[in-house]
This record gives sequence, structure tokens and C-alpha cells, in this order.
Amino acid sequence: MNYPSVHLAAEPSLDAFGTDNGWVIALKALLVFVFLVVFTLFNIWFERRVVARMQHRIGPNVNGPFGLLQSLADGVKLALKEDIIPKSADKVVYVVAPALSVIPAFIAWAVIPLGPVVTIPFTDIRTPLQLTDLPVGVLYILAVTSIGVYGIVLAGWSSGSTYALLGSLRSSAQVISYEVAMGLSFVTVFMYAGTMSMSGIVEAQAQNVWFILPLLPSFVIYAISMVGETNRAPFDLAEAEGELVGGFHTEYSSLKFALFFLAEYINLVTVSALAATLFLGGWRAPYPLSLWDGANEGYWPVLWFVGKCLAFIFFFIWLRGTLPRMRYDQFMKLGWKVLIPVSLVWIFGVSIVRVIQNEGGVDQQTLLIIAGVIVALLLASAFIPEKKPADEPAEPAGDFDAFAGGYPVPPMPGQRLPDPVVTVPADASQDQPRSDARDLDAPTNEEQSRG
Repeated sequence: MNYPSVHLAAEPSLDAFGTDNGWVIALKALLVFVFLVVFTLFNIWFERRVVARMQHRIGPNVNGPFGLLQSLADGVKLALKEDIIPKSADKVVYVVAPALSVIPAFIAWAVIPLGPVVTIPFTDIRTPLQLTDLPVGVLYILAVTSIGVYGIVLAGWSSGSTYALLGSLRSSAQVISYEVAMGLSFVTVFMYAGTMSMSGIVEAQAQNVWFILPLLPSFVIYAISMVGETNRAPFDLAEAEGELVGGFHTEYSSLKFALFFLAEYINLVTVSALAATLFLGGWRAPYPLSLWDGANEGYWPVLWFVGKCLAFIFFFIWLRGTLPRMRYDQFMKLGWKVLIPVSLVWIFGVSIVRVIQNEGGVDQQTLLIIAGVIVALLLASAFIPEKKPADEPAEPAGDFDAFAGGYPVPPMPGQRLPDPVVTVPADASQDQPRSDARDLDAPTNEEQSRG
């Protein structure tokens, strides 16, 4: 059957979507699925090799060339393991929870652009290297990835384990806290691009500069938030093995555990792709490769896009091999008391600058000076020490009743336990000598040995 040829512009727009044939849509969906699975296998191997290099080890190097098939061998091993369901588990929710985590990780890639409009080999059909696009594509990604936390919460609740439940509660609080800061970091991108479409944001950066330059504070906030969003070290408190064994997946094994593992690494690639699209020009070639006329045509942009994603993956691995895990109170304090307030102040400043710029009142050099002053103030505010709360006055010294609350508690500073009272029966004190009594006139063992 001969399909009609569809001629589209080299730079995809919203009008370029919705015209593909059914088999083209199925082919692109299959390619996205294969890309994510293969990229996940590579990232696991890449992480193990990089961390091994940082720790002066070798890492996987046996299965396949350079050990590249080690991740595949681990996947086969997980598939062949016995699948155990705890007795106290809610079996239906226990089985559904891994799927609720991994399915949103895949469908989030429906709107991520991988390249321009290309011609499918051996055909005359032209299609954008993007499954589809929406006027609110970025919000779609945020909404879909938020569903993944339901899988984590339900996995912890349905396992019937205290450790798993605590890990799921931590994860829900963590995702909610850092998704707020992540969403706020996108607001300034929308102001500069004038759209929430993923392909539109890439096109806006092609006409100007990459948004990482004028919106550097937004990029830094997003970079911190995406680490907390994906439960990666040093923010992997939802599965802290020193406190919660394995966290929300403590009771999972075999393929169900593999699905959680797959969802984590796909989310890792998703947030990296989102950062590359919003701040690093998306699939467009970096300088000086952009000087080449064919750098942003054909299938070459896929290579630039994967390279940008891989740079963020290395950033994640670098953090894991360098920083220790944070305390949970420090982690939540960073999200609510630092990132969110700084994001709100930055949005306010960028709004003022954009209004002035649109009205033509300030030139580009003045805007850069204002932006530099704002960034300097934000950085300076991060180093201002917090005011320590005044010490509460200690209670006056006196006898302390350790059993006043019904159970024994230790004394606070300034308090002391009462002297112990020993009650001896009257007949025992008169008829029997004390066990610790000793005749002072009797010779000691030392004196006997000398005699």
C-alpha cells in the first residue's frame, strides 16, 4: 500500500503532529521503548564502571566486551529468581504497585523531542522525531511522573512491613517537596519561551541563546530538585539501607523488584532529557558543532541529545560516588526553606526584567547587570547563618520522678534522680548480719599473706 507523502517543516511545531499513519506511530512508540530499555542497561553498566573508577576498583569487565552485557545478565538473573509474596501482603495491590511505577516512566517520553523532522528510511514519509506534542507538554510530564509515587506508596503499604511503609512515606513527602521546587524552576523558562510546548521551547532557544545562560539560578534549582525527585544519592532516603533495609521495595524480589529498578533508571533519563530540552537547547548541536550546516539536520541531532543526557547521567553518578547521604531533616529543610523561597524570589525578579525588556526600557547589558546582582544576592543569602533559637531555661534542680509518666525516662540537664531508698525487713536486720558487713578488727587478706 502506498501512503501519501507528508511534507513538514524542518523545525517541528504543533501543526506537524497528528498527521502520522498508524504504523508510523507504532514504530516510533516501539523505538522509544527500545531506546529506554537499552539506555537503562547501558546506564547501569556506566554507573558501576564510573563508581569503580572513583573508588580505585575495576568494575564489571567479564560479561561481554568491557563488561557491557553485565546488566543484561543481572536482568536474566532477576527474572529467574523465585517470586515471593509475603503472607501479610495485600496481594492485588502488591502486584499492581510495580506497574504503577514503571508505566508512567515510559509514557512520559511521549512528548520529549529527540530530533527534527526526518525522512523514514526506505520511504518518502517525513515525520518529527517525537511521538507527539501538547501545548502543555511540560505540565504533562510533571503530571505523569507524579503518578509514579503512587506505586511507591502502595508498594510500601501493601507489603505489610514497617520498613517498607516508612520508606514509602518518606518517598511521598520527598516527591511532593521537591516537585514544588521543580515546577517553580520551570516558570521562568515559560516566560522566556512564551510556550509550554516541548518543541516550542527548543525552537525558542534556537532563535536566542540556551536558557541555561540567562536562567542559571533556575537551572541550579532544577538540578538539585531532579536528584531529590529520583530518590538518588545523596537524597536516597526512601531506601536508606542503614535505616530501612531496602525501603519501599524491601519485600519485593524477582521481576517485581526489576520493575522498580527499571522505573528508577528511566526516571533518571527522563529528568536528564527534560533538563537538556529546557536549558541546553534540546536536540540542537552545541557550539562549535552548530557552525556545521548539517549539524541540526537528519539523525545527527539524536546523537547530540543523547550526549547531553549522558552528561547529566554522569552528574548523578558523580554525586553518588562523592557525597554522603543527608539527614532527613536537613533534606526537607533544603527543599522547603531554601529552594522554594529562592525560586519565588527569582521568579519575581525575572518577571520584572521581562516586563521592562518587553516595553523596551532597558538594553541587554543593563539586564545582564541586573541579573548578575540578583544572582549574587541569592548566593549571598545562602551563606547567611540562621539565627539559633534561644536556649530554654533549665528547670530548677531538684528530685526528679522518673516514673511520673508511667514509664521510666532519663533526667534532663539540671535534674537529678532521688537517692535510692533501701528497705530492709526488721527481722532480717536483727537476726541476720548484713552480707557486706566486715569485722574491722579482722585481718585482711593482705595482712594474712604477710603473716
